[in-house]
Amino acid sequence: MHDVVVIGGGVVGLSVAYECSRRGLSVVLLDQTQPGREASWAGAGILPPGHPGSPLAELSNLSTGLWPRWSAELREETGIDNGYRRCGGLRIPEQSPGETAAEVDEWRHAGVAADILEQAQIRECEPELAGPGIESACRLPTLAQVRNPWHLQALIAACARRGVDIRCGQPVTGFDEQRGRTRAVLTPGGPVSGHNFVVAAGAWSQRLLANSRTSIEIEPIRGQIVLLSTHRPLIRHVVEQGPRYLVPRPDGRTLVGSTEERAGFHKANTATAVSGLIAFAVSVVPALADSRFEQAWSGLRPRALRGLPYLGRPLNRENLFLAAGHFRDGLKLSPGTAVVLADLLTGQPPSIDIDRFAID
Repeated sequence: MHDVVVIGGGVVGLSVAYECSRRGLSVVLLDQTQPGREASWAGAGILPPGHPGSPLAELSNLSTGLWPRWSAELREETGIDNGYRRCGGLRIPEQSPGETAAEVDEWRHAGVAADILEQAQIRECEPELAGPGIESACRLPTLAQVRNPWHLQALIAACARRGVDIRCGQPVTGFDEQRGRTRAVLTPGGPVSGHNFVVAAGAWSQRLLANSRTSIEIEPIRGQIVLLSTHRPLIRHVVEQGPRYLVPRPDGRTLVGSTEERAGFHKANTATAVSGLIAFAVSVVPALADSRFEQAWSGLRPRALRGLPYLGRPLNRENLFLAAGHFRDGLKLSPGTAVVLADLLTGQPPSIDIDRFAID
């Protein structure tokens, strides 16, 4: 019998399995398809330096401090470089240029380096960032990025090296419970028993718990992304404007995202969304009009209707834990989430206050 059964092989589930195995716990991870192939793989890999003024700030700060260490340790342990690097970011206001000063003040108040760039400074910093109406920007020099698929590959390899039993094609269909305690989860391959259970099934978490006594509200939000390619990188910084962004890769590719669509579990690309993302990219960096379209894809982000992820143990469950509902922040918050869950699973006080993330 394993110490921990993790349900869901996205970046959160894999991170929880990795951290628990680091602490000497035996772990089995169940995924309904292949680990790391859903929303975690589909993201752009943006790692903002915090969440100022948000209830997520403490969890975000914990994760920000862990990312460099985790990246180095995963590379040393597996030989896989996850592409972590501090490239900096430029945040363009959606409406009034006056938004920039307020945003810079908010970042600085949170202890994060931030600068105001006026139009001439923007052109000096990013000559190709020449879209009309770009009059100011908030520069975040410590914003980082990671290559999602590489990071997931590193996590899977590290988990395997540490003895995590990764079982693909094992959807969980129910729970074997008795008096508030989960004894096993039910799968087509038979029951899987354990001492503790962690639900980290992303957008599928609510559906998974529908017939249990734990009530959560998480809906899938489809996000579409486009990949463009040029002979050389046109920009160096991640560029964000509201929910949309451009993420430059060193090889000349540029990720353009992302939509937010309530489309249920229908994961597909649409002509309207793809053309809209390309139009946004060209409006910000006109030189991208001559780029080559490589591909488009989408993922289903798990949005908790209450606006905050679920972390911890429900009051009516003795050995069931949740780590779900991170929406657009799953990758960013995954190291901190893993540490907090591993704290709880090993009987230690959590590294941060998690009362605001309570399930009940």
